[in-house]
Amino acid sequence: MLRALSVEGDVTSPPAGTSIPLATTVTARLTSTLEEIEAVWRGLTADLVESPGQSYDFIRLWIADRKIAPEDRCFVIGEVDGQPVAILPLHRQRRFGVTVYTWFPSSQVGCYAPVSDYRRLSLLGPEGRARLWQAMVAQLKDADAIYLRAIPQDVSGFGGLFDELGSPLAVETLYRAEFSSWEACDSTQRSRSRRKHDRQQGDRLAALGEIGFEQVTDPVAGRVAIDVMFRQRSARFRAQGIRDTFVCDNLIGFYHRAMQSDSGVDVRLHVLRLNGEIVAVRYNIVHGTRMFCLISSMSDDPAIQVGSPGKQCLLRVMQTVFDSGFSMFDMGSGFTDEKRHWCNVQIPVRQHYIGLTLKGRLSVGVHQQFQKLRAQAKASPRVKNALRHLRQWTDRLSGRAPAKSD
Repeated sequence: MLRALSVEGDVTSPPAGTSIPLATTVTARLTSTLEEIEAVWRGLTADLVESPGQSYDFIRLWIADRKIAPEDRCFVIGEVDGQPVAILPLHRQRRFGVTVYTWFPSSQVGCYAPVSDYRRLSLLGPEGRARLWQAMVAQLKDADAIYLRAIPQDVSGFGGLFDELGSPLAVETLYRAEFSSWEACDSTQRSRSRRKHDRQQGDRLAALGEIGFEQVTDPVAGRVAIDVMFRQRSARFRAQGIRDTFVCDNLIGFYHRAMQSDSGVDVRLHVLRLNGEIVAVRYNIVHGTRMFCLISSMSDDPAIQVGSPGKQCLLRVMQTVFDSGFSMFDMGSGFTDEKRHWCNVQIPVRQHYIGLTLKGRLSVGVHQQFQKLRAQAKASPRVKNALRHLRQWTDRLSGRAPAKSD
């Protein structure tokens, strides 16, 4: 069932050098039925997405897999003069006594953003966008707060399109490799010493046996690779003493289902083998000329790690991706050595908060402080350890399985 809100008035003038038809009406409507907005959603994402979290098929599959009740699904469509320009796909959840609207897949993808016509959002200007977001947020009357995590500050060449959407807090950085070819990537990202280092690692791995690398799209072959990938991830989580979210939250089945031919999601696995055995895997989702890596793994066998299977797999991935005509390889947020080696694009990502009630505004303040503390923890092992104990305590309070360790 749709309900709508109309806001009359002029949209702010566009920046100098641009033009936009005079818009007089901003409207917003809400539905809990995903199928009602399929055509609009697919139209807004026909050219590109910033994340699998903006993919209609990915979200449809997530809702079905998680068995999210209709009353907890919310899709808000924002329109200017009757033309859809944005969708907020939100999941209503109860967290520590606070009702929150947030993105559906939580931390399973590197970033999110409202499904949008970026060009039209840009032409609206700050005041026009503020009115649009206000009309859309006004539809959400049955929650304490809205929490929109990991929104890029810049999207597809447009900057600041979401500045007016609540209160933003910069917390992380998104890392991407964007090149026209493997030659451009190689010459830009690899120095002579880097190439020598990669070659030495490759020689050490080759000394252990026959190396094979392949891209897997077949669901049957993919099932074996995905199972190995999650076993490797679990071993790494145990070694680090942190919670295995894929196992504890029963998410492995979702990634298997996403690779089925009827899912609508274009999953491509990159698999590195040593003597026929899988030693490294990357789980990617493709949209147009963009590839998003969601999960990576490698063998924890010390005898194999001397050949750096994870890095050798990624080297072959980069060659394959940019030799195949892809323009972007997204490696998600959070700094790692491999991102430093390969990514030439870094985009700040921000958490956006909107308090709808007094309880919600108080919870927003607490969560913002927690996010700032997390950022400090990355530079302080002492703070990081304290936060880990806090996370284990909150997991127990919320009934979630704690981290497993040897």
